[in-house]
Amino acid sequence: MIKFLQFIMIRAVMSIVTLLIVSFIVFSMMELVPGNCAERYIAFKNTQGQNITIEDIQAEERRLGLDKPYLIRAFTWMGNVFFQGKFGDSCILRLNINHLLSDKIWLSLGMSIGALLLSYLLAVPIGIYSAVSRNPIANNTVRFISYLGLALPSFLFALMIMLFTTVYFGESMSGLFSKEYRDAAWSYAKFMDFLSRAWLPILILGWAATAFALQTVRALMLDEIDKLYVTAARARGIFGRNLLWRYPARHSLGPVINSIGFDLNRIFSELPVVALIMTLTEMGSLLIDALAFSNDQQLAGAILVILTATIVLINFITDIILALMDPRVRQGLLG
Repeated sequence: MIKFLQFIMIRAVMSIVTLLIVSFIVFSMMELVPGNCAERYIAFKNTQGQNITIEDIQAEERRLGLDKPYLIRAFTWMGNVFFQGKFGDSCILRLNINHLLSDKIWLSLGMSIGALLLSYLLAVPIGIYSAVSRNPIANNTVRFISYLGLALPSFLFALMIMLFTTVYFGESMSGLFSKEYRDAAWSYAKFMDFLSRAWLPILILGWAATAFALQTVRALMLDEIDKLYVTAARARGIFGRNLLWRYPARHSLGPVINSIGFDLNRIFSELPVVALIMTLTEMGSLLIDALAFSNDQQLAGAILVILTATIVLINFITDIILALMDPRVRQGLLG
């Protein structure tokens, strides 16, 4: 028990250090963008017909604290993020980032985690069945579907579905809410409306993840199923599902659980493009807008830190699950 608690503490410290390093990198990338926040905002105001002077830029820099040294600004920003959970104001929109992302965070996380759950709920049983089944038709069908999922990009899959729904149903199924609920306050009716439309982006985001997980589960099962310890278990009279779940499936699921953070990262990476195609009002679309259109590095940096924190948290949880399943995991870290 003491070693297990030591393992948790070490993993927690490693996770915090990882977040601090990533946050420092994100802030440094924000600083490397030509022109600081004051200059970009003043330039934006200049396009609105206002006459801007050097004194205006300097006053804005003092107001935002941009006249302070780089390291002081970096540690101040990181301290606000980690100890207060505050990301400051958007550089261009001039809105509080926490308020701006309050609903969009949960929409993005809900769709991404929903896509991840969908992929594993499909991939694990189908992958195991494909590995142990001797039916060539079933095996070839699973292989074809998995290869198709890997070869067909999510954005192309999204375009195909939207075209199909537009032609046959007269609606593109874009957006996360119907018109009457788009700006309404959250209620049971709005939540049900969200569920009635969120299944499509969840399916699209889970498309490639399912194919990848399916290939992984099948390959791991094929590798484990003919090992000596499985043969020895058969010799002891263990057969059927008891043999399958007790030995090869249990050992095969370890690497699959360990890859959950990686799969979630892949889904997050695809989310902005899918959001742009389907006009989804969530964090991915804001990230694309901040990086490609408005050059709002403060908003983009906040989103990247939130996504990184989510992935680090998922990896921390999966490491604990793996340590409970396999004592060799925590022994390997503790030495």
